[in-house]
Amino acid sequence: MEGEDKGIVCVTGGTGYLASWLIKKLLEDGYRVRTTVRSYPDSKKDLSYLTSLPGAQQNLQIFSADLAHPESFDKAIQGCTGVFHVAHPIDFEDKEPEQVKTQRSINGTLGILNACLNSNTVKRVVYTSSASTVVFNDKGLGVLDESEWSDVGFIRSLNLFGASYMISKTQTEQAALGFAEEHGLDLVTVVPTFINGPFVCPRLPGSVYTSMAMFFGDKNQYKYLSKVQMVHVDDVARAHIFLFGHPGAKGRYNCTSVNITIDKMSEFLSTRYPEYPIPTPDSLKEIESFRYPDISSKKLLDTGFKYKYGLEEIYDEAIQCCKEKGFL
Repeated sequence: MEGEDKGIVCVTGGTGYLASWLIKKLLEDGYRVRTTVRSYPDSKKDLSYLTSLPGAQQNLQIFSADLAHPESFDKAIQGCTGVFHVAHPIDFEDKEPEQVKTQRSINGTLGILNACLNSNTVKRVVYTSSASTVVFNDKGLGVLDESEWSDVGFIRSLNLFGASYMISKTQTEQAALGFAEEHGLDLVTVVPTFINGPFVCPRLPGSVYTSMAMFFGDKNQYKYLSKVQMVHVDDVARAHIFLFGHPGAKGRYNCTSVNITIDKMSEFLSTRYPEYPIPTPDSLKEIESFRYPDISSKKLLDTGFKYKYGLEEIYDEAIQCCKEKGFL
């Protein structure tokens, strides 16, 4: 807002679901924002959804940068007081070997952290992780806190769709925290569960699609919803900004606000949205599923952060956005 300039921050990977929403929130909160986009300005991508955000004309700058070339982030980071590192290679179809993607993610992230150190202006880095860095191990189901880590070998043994993403997120976050500790860099990581709700990017985000699989009738996705934790995109963005400004923030912070089983979700959705042919709980009993352990966001709540959105708002706003953008 005018008169509330809070300095310059950088958001990496600005075309993504969370990153684009985070840019929107930062502009609303009075920050001047730089964001990085691959192959900009030669890319054919339409970035009007970013450049038309309120305040973007005055306070948003777009830079070209690519994780494959870590030094390409230097220019965007120089002079910033904070960096929100959201960018991550996405390749669920495994077009590239897992090790190649993981190494690129680690090298890119450490290059970004190095640029933050060299800037002499960056006070804190907030890294976006994923619940997949916490929940995959063979210790049994329970409620997991930030001290738990996914076991990469266990992820490989499950042969899950998107396993290479889960592995690269786990190893990248560990590398980032190790680098920060070794070099005295102030780094906080946010570990969200399924992110759902509205979106400013033009495509339908994968986590929204999976969370709304019953609306789209995609039975292949139901196994991921047998018992699911999720969080509204606005709450995740707010958690990033809150932790960036919180003087005592340190280490990892799980971020999740809703915990629901697929049968309860079916009951909720069919009652609230009777116009859609939501499958019945009985029809979902045979779903073959992987049950994730629960994760606790007590540490985040103990800092004073409060979630604003529950299940109703998450789905109301996701449905409304899908309708407006022609996905429903």
